[in-house]
This record gives sequence, C-alpha cells and structure tokens, in this order.
Amino acid sequence: MWIGRSSFTSLVVGVFVVYVVHTCWVMYGIVYTRPCSGDGNCIQPYLARRPKLQLSVYTTTRSSLGAENHVDLVLNVEDFDVESKFERTVNVSVPKKTRNNGTLYAYVFLHHAGVLPWRDGKQVHLVSPLTTYMVPKPEEVNLLTGESATQQVEAEKRPSNALDEPVSHWRPRLTLNVMVDDFVFDGAALPADVHRYMKMVQLGKTVHYLPILFIDQLSNRVKDLMVINRSTAELPLTVSYDKISLGRLRFWIHMQDAVYSLQQLGFSEKDADEVKGIFVDTNLYFLALTFFVAAFHLLFDFLAFKNDISFWKKKKTMIGMSTKAVLWRCFSTVVIFLFLLDEQTSLLVLVPAGIGAAIELWKVKKALKMSVVWRGLRPAFQFGSSSESERKTEEYDTQAMTLLSYLLYPLCVGGAVYSLLNVKYKRWDFPPLPAGVGPRRPALSPRGPSTPAVGLGQTRAVPSSWSPEAWVSLTALGWGRQWGHGHRAYRSALAGPWPRGRPGDSRGRVGMRGGG
Repeated sequence: MWIGRSSFTSLVVGVFVVYVVHTCWVMYGIVYTRPCSGDGNCIQPYLARRPKLQLSVYTTTRSSLGAENHVDLVLNVEDFDVESKFERTVNVSVPKKTRNNGTLYAYVFLHHAGVLPWRDGKQVHLVSPLTTYMVPKPEEVNLLTGESATQQVEAEKRPSNALDEPVSHWRPRLTLNVMVDDFVFDGAALPADVHRYMKMVQLGKTVHYLPILFIDQLSNRVKDLMVINRSTAELPLTVSYDKISLGRLRFWIHMQDAVYSLQQLGFSEKDADEVKGIFVDTNLYFLALTFFVAAFHLLFDFLAFKNDISFWKKKKTMIGMSTKAVLWRCFSTVVIFLFLLDEQTSLLVLVPAGIGAAIELWKVKKALKMSVVWRGLRPAFQFGSSSESERKTEEYDTQAMTLLSYLLYPLCVGGAVYSLLNVKYKRWDFPPLPAGVGPRRPALSPRGPSTPAVGLGQTRAVPSSWSPEAWVSLTALGWGRQWGHGHRAYRSALAGPWPRGRPGDSRGRVGMRGGG
C-alpha cells in the first residue's frame, strides 16, 4: 500500500517537473527571437532611417474605413517621437447611433508628418472598438434606509428586463505601443505572432518593415467601463503611449490572443478581465517569480487535497474529531459557494468552490455516519450509533464550543450589525460575506497528512485558433496564479486548519498589408 502511494506521489512530482521545464522553454521561445545572420534575406527596420512621424486618432461608427468621410479627429500628435512616453485625455463626441446601444471604433494612424494618412503609402494603422457590451451591474443600497429618491426614479424609468440585457459600455483608455528595437528579422523565419502586425516595403534592394504599432487590449479593465446613456454627448478618452521591446511585444500578443480565445470559448468579459489583471497589475519579473511560487503551491495543494481525501476515506470513527467543526465548516463553505454563485463570480473561482462544498458535504456524511435508504421514491436517512469514546469526544467538543461561543457570538453579531449599518447590498438574501465567516476551531486531535486587416476598407476574418504557446503561457502564468493566489479572501473564509485554494474582446485589427 505504501509503495503504491509513494509511486503515485513520485508520478505527480515528475509530471510537475516536466510541466515547469516545458513552460520555461515555451516562455523562452516567446520572448527570444533569433536575429538575421546574413544579408540576403534580412528585413531591416524602417525606424532606423529616423523618419518624421505623426500620430492621428480618429473615431467612427464604421468597422471598415474606405476614405476620410464620416470620421472625427480626436487626437493629432505632430512630430511624434517613438521614444517619448505620453498620456493625454480628450473628449470624444458620442454619435446618436452609439448612444442607441451602438458601437464606436477608434482608428489609430502612424504616418509621415504633414501627410494625410489616406495619402501616405507608408502608413500603418490599427482599429479597435471603444465600446463593449455587458450586463449592467445592479445598484447596491443600504438595507435599512433603502433606495434614494434618485435611484427610485431611475428604477421606475428602467424596463423590468433591463438588468438582464447587455448594454453598450465605454472604454475610457486607449493604450498604444510601438516596437522601437532596431531588430533585423530573418525573412525565412519570421515569428508568426509579429508577422501579422508587420507591413513590408521595398526600398532599393533592401526590404524594410514599417513601425510595428500595437494596441494593448489587456489594459481595458471591467472596473473602468462606463455605461453609455442616451443623454451622453461626450465621454473622456485617455490615450497613453509607451515604447515596447520586441520580447515584451511578442509576450503581450500571445497573452492577448489567449484572452481572446477564452472569450471565443464562452468566457464572459468578467472572466477574461480576471485573467487580464494578472498581467496588467503585475510586473513581468515579479510575475515570473509568481509563476514558480504558484506552481509549487498547486503541487503542494494537490498533495494536501489527496491526503485529505485519503484521511477521511479511511476514517471509521470520530474519536478525537470535532463533529461540530465539520458541520460548521460545511455550512460556511456552502454559504460561500451560494454567495459566489449569486454574484456570478468567475468560473475560475466558482468551480473550485463548488467542488469544495461537495467534499465538505461528503465529510458531514462520514462524520454523522449517515446513509440514505430509498423507500420507493422517498429517501430515508439513517444515522449510525456512537461508541463510548465518541460520546466522550462529543462532551469535550461541547465544552470547547461553549467556551468559544463567549468570544465568537459577540464578534459575529457585532460584525453583522456593523455591515448592516455601513455596507450597501443588492438585496436582503445574499449580503457580502466577511472574511472568516466560518468559525475557526482546532480539531481535538491532529489530522493526517487585432486580427490583421488587409488594408483600408478590406478586412480578414478573425482566426478562431491560437498557438499552443499562448495556451501554455496562459495556463502557467494565469490560471495557476488565479487558483493559487488570486482568491485569498475566499480561502480565508473557509473554516478549519486546511487550505482549500485548489484549482478547480476584443482584439485590435491591424490595418495594413501583411506579408513580404
């Protein structure tokens, strides 16, 4: 038996090591690009010629643009320096079509200074939606005072099914990047991720690639979105620019493709936003360190999970174990799961919480020696008898609970009253749960172990597939961190000494002529 358990643990550790090594190799292949070693098939950077450039940002309700008609110029940066970082906020006029639940697009042109982008043969441009569709978040009110007069008037005007229908939201940030490395690509080994963002031109006998423009869609967060009302005439748009290296650009493209693929697989904007936060809110070097920490956390968490199941599976009596602690833990876990379900929490959190709740219910069945007997279509529950030692344990358990209640009950009542007076909720049935909702009690004995468009007015279908590297990178850096570290509040709310943190839109389109 021991040899079997040891071999299984060794197999799990071996798979873990292979996974970490493979992920490191994949990440190295993403951030490192082999430069051109010869002169015959090399592609030179156009920025090395130090051209005078201009940055122009237009808005339009059309997804494809054939000429300069029906566009509004919202930002014009003359003498644009690709090395200089800037951030500017402009007011954008919202067309009537957009206010009526329509879409507004931003066209970003990088072209020669003093030349209109439509007349510049060496321009590059990107198009990105400034709006997205989401179900509006219900407003929260104080449960004692109720809704304010303004909220009541707005609720009366709102249709009964308004909260169930997605409406147009404004993206207040537009983050731009230009790859500034004077990197010489090998024309025979162009990276597929960068290739679709490149536009090549022939200058004499040498092929050059024009500046690689990139829109960072990962910076668009759900928390920043603004609902577009019919009375909205103007909305603020913050346009920020920063240079980017080739390695970071390739990494960002892979992550952006992976998030887009999650949305194509049915993940909501909220689910994808949690994955975005992993990369946007964290320094890349710290993110790499977090990956290793999260990977080891997942390994140890899985082994603890396996040992926890094995321990309760072999448990025949409750001698030295607190039955009340098991019941309280099950109750708090189920309540947390129902709360997360009501809040429409991300599947990255909801699935592990549901699995944890099911396991806690199974533990209750083991602790109470419960069995289900079906009498026709009506189930009947039968409970086993307790031995003398188990009854002694229950007596000690009752004494411990009595002493603990002197501290526990005042804290619970005080916390509930404070939340009722100072925190706003959507309704009465599921108020937010404070961390530590379940009572923490020690056991009485130790426990066992931008799709490229072809050109102006010409678009190409968005690819529905993505590279395996993007998926592996997302799994390694994203889901591991989400499962392992992203939900401490959820894990801290679970009672008991064992952790339960187990694993359970749009893209910019490059408007340029791709290819060599």
